[in-house]
Amino acid sequence: MGQDQPLRPVLWRDPRLYQIASLSALLLYGLLWLHFEVSPWQITITLGTALLTQYAGTRFFNLPAFDPKSPLISALSLCLLLRTDQLPVAALASFLAIAGKFVIRWKDKHVFNPTNLALAVVLTSGLGWMSPGQWGQVAWFGFLIACLGGLVVTRAARADVTVAFLIFYVGLLIVRALWLGDPLRIPLHQIESGALLIFAFFMISDPKTTPDSRTGRIVYALLVTIAALYVQFGLFRPNGPLWGLIACAPFVPLIDYLLPGSRYDWSKPSIGERVHSPQSHVIDQPVAVNRLYSVSSVHQPRRFS
Repeated sequence: MGQDQPLRPVLWRDPRLYQIASLSALLLYGLLWLHFEVSPWQITITLGTALLTQYAGTRFFNLPAFDPKSPLISALSLCLLLRTDQLPVAALASFLAIAGKFVIRWKDKHVFNPTNLALAVVLTSGLGWMSPGQWGQVAWFGFLIACLGGLVVTRAARADVTVAFLIFYVGLLIVRALWLGDPLRIPLHQIESGALLIFAFFMISDPKTTPDSRTGRIVYALLVTIAALYVQFGLFRPNGPLWGLIACAPFVPLIDYLLPGSRYDWSKPSIGERVHSPQSHVIDQPVAVNRLYSVSSVHQPRRFS
């Protein structure tokens, strides 16, 4: 009887819960102490639209259950980063973020990070702007500690892409400053941005839009870094990481093809390396095929989160 029930994630192991808590605490702190330029109505509309869109997608695509965690992360990130004077724009951004992961897909994997896609569309259309995340040292260091703590609490199953991006990005900023003879306080000031932290810990680290293998994710982090710095210092445009990620996201299927790995599952966080069991050669082929079919058809429902 127990074998007929689908595998469910252990609640406290889901890293999205810690992400929701961190983003919610930061948003509350920003509203009460830092006076973020975002109204309660915009927050309500952004959160509500994201949840309604997720629910509609769940029903339309016949998914097994409504899961609010991923849309909440996307909506909270939009509340922290997106600035607009029009409430319909906030609703549009939230809708695009969640609907995009249902529509723009490749081999059962959404291509763009939801928040990244929504911000790119709104900024390109001129309907809004992005908060630079200059929150002051207290809030910045507090959020940094929360983000780093999240990696520890969730066992950092796929933190490699975040660590790799920060090493590449900060390292190249320091190299550039030394090459130009600038004081090191300039690159240190450039990385003291809340928007950069949200990008590194909540956008490029999205396991549903990054390469499946660890090597692939490190290569991906380097590509995003190079693209971000080119936008920032070559095209002289702000929000380099945002544009770097949107430009490199379509290359993830190619990286997965060249450097394959196992697909991420929220219930069983892993680094993505394929595991070859020595017993797999002992099982008869018909038995193995039947077991694979039964597991894939019963225990592996389609997921869009």
